[in-house]
Amino acid sequence: MQRARLAEARLAILLLTRIPVGYLRDPIPATGASAWAWPLAGLIAMLPASLVYWGLHAAGFGPTVAALGLICAATLLTGAMHEDGLADMADGFGGGQTRARKLEIMRDSRIGSYGVMALILSVALHVTLIARLDNPALVVPAALGLSMASRAMLPFWLARMPAARADGLGHGAAQVPATCVYVAVALGLFGVLPLGFGVGAVIFAGVVVATALVAALALRQIGGQTGDVIGAMQKLAELSGWGVAVYLVG
Repeated sequence: MQRARLAEARLAILLLTRIPVGYLRDPIPATGASAWAWPLAGLIAMLPASLVYWGLHAAGFGPTVAALGLICAATLLTGAMHEDGLADMADGFGGGQTRARKLEIMRDSRIGSYGVMALILSVALHVTLIARLDNPALVVPAALGLSMASRAMLPFWLARMPAARADGLGHGAAQVPATCVYVAVALGLFGVLPLGFGVGAVIFAGVVVATALVAALALRQIGGQTGDVIGAMQKLAELSGWGVAVYLVG
C-alpha cells in the first residue's frame, strides 16, 4: 500500500510540475487516483520559488522584483500548465459562440487576444498582491499554503463535474475516488493554517468560492470540465486566495 501511495504521489508531481522524479513502473496509477497528492505537488513546486522570493527580498531588490521572481520560478517549475489553461479558457469562452466552437478554440494551441489579456492581467494582479504584503514572514507561508489550497479543490470538481469532451486530460482524470477528494481538501486546508486558524479558514473559503464560480461558468459555457478549465480554476483560486490574504493581513 505504501508503494502504491508513493507511485500516486510521484504521478501527481509528474502531472503538475516539471520536477523530475524518475519513471513510473507498472502498474502505473490512474490519474484520478493521484489527485489526493496534488496539493503536495503544489507544495513541492512552490518551495524553490519561495526561496527565490526570500533571496531577492533579502538582497534588497524590493517587493515587486521579489514577487516577479517567485512567479517566474513557480511558472518554470510547473511548466506554465495552469497559465495555459487560463489562456485557453479565456479564448474559448470569450471567442466561441457555440459549445462546439468554444471547445475547438480551447484545443487550438494558438493563443488569442482574450488569452493574452487573461495572462497579462493575472500576472499583474499576482505581482501586485504579493508585493502589497512585502513581508517574507507572510509571503512565504501564504505562497506555500495557497499553492496547496488552490490545487486541493480540483479533485472535488473533477469528481462533481461531467467531462465536456470524450477525451483529453479532463476526461482521463474525471474518475476521482471519494477518499482522494477528502484527503486533498484536508491537505489544502492544512496548508493555509500556518497563517492562523481564522485567517487560514477564511482564505480557504475564498479558494472554495473561486473554484465554485469557475465551475458554474464552465457548466454554463461548455457543459462540464476540461483540463483547461481545471488549470484555470487553480490559477483563479490562487489569485483569489492572495486577494483574501492581503485584505486580512496586508
